[in-house]
Amino acid sequence: MIRTLAVTKTLEVLRDLALSELADDAILWYWVDFSEPTEREAKLLGSHFRFHPLAIEDCMHLLQRPKMDHYDDVHFLVMHAIQPETLAAHEVNLFIGPRYIVTFHHRPLREIDEAWTKIGGQQKGKDRGHLYAAYVVMDKLVDEYFPGMYTLEDQLVELESASSLGNEQWMNQVFDIRNKLLKLRRTILPMRDLLYRLLNTERIDELKDQLVYFKDIHDHLLKLADMLDANREITADLRDSYISLNAHRMNAIMKTLTVITTIFMPLTFIAGLYGMNFVHMPELEWRWGYGAVLIVMAALGIGMYGWFRRKGWFR
Repeated sequence: MIRTLAVTKTLEVLRDLALSELADDAILWYWVDFSEPTEREAKLLGSHFRFHPLAIEDCMHLLQRPKMDHYDDVHFLVMHAIQPETLAAHEVNLFIGPRYIVTFHHRPLREIDEAWTKIGGQQKGKDRGHLYAAYVVMDKLVDEYFPGMYTLEDQLVELESASSLGNEQWMNQVFDIRNKLLKLRRTILPMRDLLYRLLNTERIDELKDQLVYFKDIHDHLLKLADMLDANREITADLRDSYISLNAHRMNAIMKTLTVITTIFMPLTFIAGLYGMNFVHMPELEWRWGYGAVLIVMAALGIGMYGWFRRKGWFR
């Protein structure tokens, strides 16, 4: 589907014009949105707009890394939209020309629709140009990064206070959150670098008038990057705590087993001594010898157990 939005020199907003009508001298600037384009519609990027073949190729190959390329007077940006529920990334391509912007995406996106509504609903005489429209698109995309990040933060807080600290299911949840943070990292950091390049480029002359808006997006991305690093550190701390707790439990188990083994060592020695088949062993002929040995073994075991317990080796 292709939709168009144009602003005239009298600052009137027009919608759904044919592409051929956008060249009218009365048009101040326009926005063309390609949403789920067919193969025939996608070819218009080359046949009508004459975009660079490399930029068109990037549009056709899904999920490129966020970046910015300059082709004469056309500037090509690859950005990512993130679905808050699944954190899945969807590519959004943006062409910025001398008096137009073109967005290209392979699936409908709520962020683009919201930006379209905002720009189309602006009052007459309030127009700020096509770069402001590009800002609104980027701002809507970045704003949708926050819900997913906040959700992961809430999950981490719940895990930190969970009574099931240290079990396998708890650790699987920690690693799941860490993987989701890594997925966000693949989008947020390149987008931050993209905005930094955009703020410092000298290839877009009109950008100076809109610089404050793009700085605001960059600030949001810096905040997201800080949140990302902080949450990754929390998952690392939780992982280290899990490893330390398991090591402590293993040491306690090994200590208990060692104590039990130590208690049974003298008992095994006594049993082995009187289990030898020598003829001249006076104790074997004692009437109360068997009972006496059992009493000695019991006293020895109980005494060693009590001594180890006072030492705190069973804690």
